[in-house]
Amino acid sequence: MEETSKSISHEIGGVQNDAFRFGLHGVKSDIVGSHPLQSSLHSARRVDEAMKRQCLVNLYGTAFPVKHELESQILSRFQRPPGAIPSSMLGLEALTGDLDNFGFEDYLNDPRELEGFRPLDMHHGMEVRLGLSKGPVYPSVM
Repeated sequence: MEETSKSISHEIGGVQNDAFRFGLHGVKSDIVGSHPLQSSLHSARRVDEAMKRQCLVNLYGTAFPVKHELESQILSRFQRPPGAIPSSMLGLEALTGDLDNFGFEDYLNDPRELEGFRPLDMHHGMEVRLGLSKGPVYPSVM
């Protein structure tokens, strides 16, 4: 199993030091995870994915999981340009089988419904995506 690193990454003049744009940075969040239950959930997902991969290797051979991983990498890169319509990653959800899962995030906590929602600056989003500027692509919540 992989262990998360406990080191603090620091960058001079980079994204992590831009307090005016992204708010104050907390060191504790880099060292300690958000919640113990969240780390347990992530480790359970990794174990589940490893078991599914091993089942696919046993059923279809070693080439099938490699092909599946390649397709998921390709589909995870496909996104719409920053704008009014967010990327839904429908192809990736169909490939992984997440279309059948209906969680609370599908009907609650839509960031576009918040009172402090700012419309997306498309120019800044494309600059970040092309590597001309640093920062999050979607600074949409005040």
